[in-house]
Amino acid sequence: MSDHEASGARGFAAFPARKGGRTRGQSPWAGRWTEALEDTWPEEEPLKKGRAFSRTGRIGPITVSPGRIAAEVYAGEAAHATTLTVTAWDDDDWDLLWERTADRPDATEALLAGDLPEDLLEAAEDARLGLLPGYGDLDADCDCDALDHPCPHATALGYQFSWLLDSDPWLLLLVRGRDTHEALDELKSVLMLRALTATDDEEDDDEEDEDGDHGGGEAPEQEDRQPQETYESNREAYARPAAPLPALPPLPEPLPTAAEPVTGIEADPLERLVADAAVRARELLAHIAGFGDTPPAPPLDEWHDTVRIAATHPDPRVPARLRDACGRPDDLDRAAEAWRTGGKAGLEVLEQPWAPSEQETARARTALAAGWDDDLPALDVDGNHWTLTGRGLQLRQGRDARWYPYRDRSGTWWPAGPPDTDPAVALSELLAPQEA
Repeated sequence: MSDHEASGARGFAAFPARKGGRTRGQSPWAGRWTEALEDTWPEEEPLKKGRAFSRTGRIGPITVSPGRIAAEVYAGEAAHATTLTVTAWDDDDWDLLWERTADRPDATEALLAGDLPEDLLEAAEDARLGLLPGYGDLDADCDCDALDHPCPHATALGYQFSWLLDSDPWLLLLVRGRDTHEALDELKSVLMLRALTATDDEEDDDEEDEDGDHGGGEAPEQEDRQPQETYESNREAYARPAAPLPALPPLPEPLPTAAEPVTGIEADPLERLVADAAVRARELLAHIAGFGDTPPAPPLDEWHDTVRIAATHPDPRVPARLRDACGRPDDLDRAAEAWRTGGKAGLEVLEQPWAPSEQETARARTALAAGWDDDLPALDVDGNHWTLTGRGLQLRQGRDARWYPYRDRSGTWWPAGPPDTDPAVALSELLAPQEA
């Protein structure tokens, strides 16, 4: 598995139940995906069952990653792990695709503008690649033990993936192994290399025009011999013995350091602020120059930025200064811990309780029961807070479909580790120290 295949997963919230209406995605790319799905699995009965099941709202959050589309499917009290697998391309395949795409100016312009043009299908065909899955390229796996293959859960997941393509057709590239940012960076690299090569060729042509008009008639005889002469010259150069390198110059004397800063301001916080400003400026310049697929994130407000610096700065003096200056000294350490476990989303879970729908809560209960071998511990559910009765432990459901563990410290809930998309796994890891 390449590094690209091991990363780049994206999660999407579960679709609610639908009453009637179309089960196939309505965009051109969604339609092409559905056609490929139905051509690969042509038996009508499993497809019909899958279309019906896709409307029930019993498919959990969907994860899309290189070569894989996965979700948990709920049938009664049981939860089934359902996966669609697609062949992920290797680096050579992607290089060839971008070479063929660069031959098509209209397709290239659309991609750089953030659109996924249908001309990309022709570029993939020129590279002998199938962007859409075909026979032997798409497979399904589900632990429901249904007699049909694919089972209704797998075909339903395939139809729901077409719904995702309605809003983000770039997911087609992700299942083949590249997210949007990687794809555009690789295409820009091909275009830049072509531009540099074209410039070199033009310079060579200009030099020939200055030496003489070689456009008509026969080229001088010495030009026919030039590659061979260059080859012989290179051979002679490589055959020479290596000459010793000159001695290194002495290191400069260290500059004297003053015991106290001249300005009265210590340099370490200024260094951090300068580094942050430089990173922000780089993101803005890259976006202006067309090297970013999405605009840079908006600046954080004062509190969020204070928490981020306190959580990420290695110098322990920095959180101490921020604690004195932020106006919320009792909250900063806990907020910084939340940021370290989940970033901005982790801080929102700490500070902003919310109320999931009854359907989401029922799905979570089913997932916990299905993933627990013994009797499930008693849980008190209040909005997105799931508290283990009398044990000082709690799970918090985030809006990003992840579950955040918390522990009670002297009457205050503190983040207790990184989140997980599976509530049963998050609960098991939270209980592990107590059970040990």
